[in-house]
Amino acid sequence: MKLTIINTPIKPDSLQKIKISTGSAKQFSAKVVTWYHHQGRKHLPWQQNKTPYSVWVSEIMLQQTQVATVIPYYQRFMESFPTIKSLAHADEDNVLHHWTGLGYYARARNLHKAAQLINSEYDGTFPEKIEQVIALPGIGRSTAGAILSLSLNQHHPILDGNVKRVLARNYLVEGYNGLAKFDKALWQLSETLTPAIDTGFYTQAMMDLGATVCTRSKPSCEICPIKTSCLAMASSLQADFPQKKPKKKIPEKSTIMVIPRITTVTSDSVLMEKRPPTGIWGGLWCFYEVTNKSEITNLLQSLGLIATAKHGSQQELTTFRHTFSHFHLDITPIIIDCTRISVSELPQIKNQEISEPRKQKWYDLHSEANVGLAASTKKLIGLLQTN
Repeated sequence: MKLTIINTPIKPDSLQKIKISTGSAKQFSAKVVTWYHHQGRKHLPWQQNKTPYSVWVSEIMLQQTQVATVIPYYQRFMESFPTIKSLAHADEDNVLHHWTGLGYYARARNLHKAAQLINSEYDGTFPEKIEQVIALPGIGRSTAGAILSLSLNQHHPILDGNVKRVLARNYLVEGYNGLAKFDKALWQLSETLTPAIDTGFYTQAMMDLGATVCTRSKPSCEICPIKTSCLAMASSLQADFPQKKPKKKIPEKSTIMVIPRITTVTSDSVLMEKRPPTGIWGGLWCFYEVTNKSEITNLLQSLGLIATAKHGSQQELTTFRHTFSHFHLDITPIIIDCTRISVSELPQIKNQEISEPRKQKWYDLHSEANVGLAASTKKLIGLLQTN
């Protein structure tokens, strides 16, 4: 492929200097599609009997998550929610339960909300116009393009992290993911190179190239179908593109998680609360948090509980760190054996909510509940069950 650009990095705002002829674009896409037919991935669960719904679920799960991790989650999710209508009618706790451990839970909440919108506005049929798809919660331009091109072969470009890496290296486009000018430049390239025919094959091939060949570290350039046009390879600059986002110091925060526990002859239960729908661990079940130990007594009283007087009724576990995308959280768990302040008010405590307005739940450690648990909550429950 011949390109009328010099073999030096291109500034994102100067991308108009790249002149890709129609013939060159066709050569590029033809090489990519041919490679897909010989080397691309074709046996992933969501590639079998493809529908807009199955591709949609897989694309949301694959955001910031590796394929190997996603596969078992995808299979369980589709078994429980085989149609958009079944997902729309599902309880949010059950949806989040199927997502527990996959992280970035806003994806699951948006998936659920979008299914409800599709059910009410499109009678449960996934919309086929890209403007309608982009309007759904949790779906951006690239995800919408991927869904429609992969499932219906519609002509839409995409620009996920894998595609960005392939294009940035091939054309030596300076910048990093999230930089507006960088993304704009790569969208322009993606629009130019995406073929109107075999769009679905091309889309899958570009994602596969980035995931399996043009990887972040140690790319397998020798087997790349577009190596002859790759300026990064020609200049031995693969490791420099895309450029790394300038690092910021990640803030560190700390919290105390209070785990009220009531043990009876028939059950061993801990009390947790459901977080608000937005923010950290939104919509998930978590243990109560306080900033210092002096607040614990007041917290228990507000819950109608009191620590038992027996020796060893309070146990502080080892502090552990949970890292979010934008801060570190150091968690100190404290287990407190409790009794109800008024015994006559003691409810049945086997996975039943005891106060709907406060969204509280006694979770029986010996009987798994179908609710969405934050990663930290799941870890602590595992420790409690082991001990």
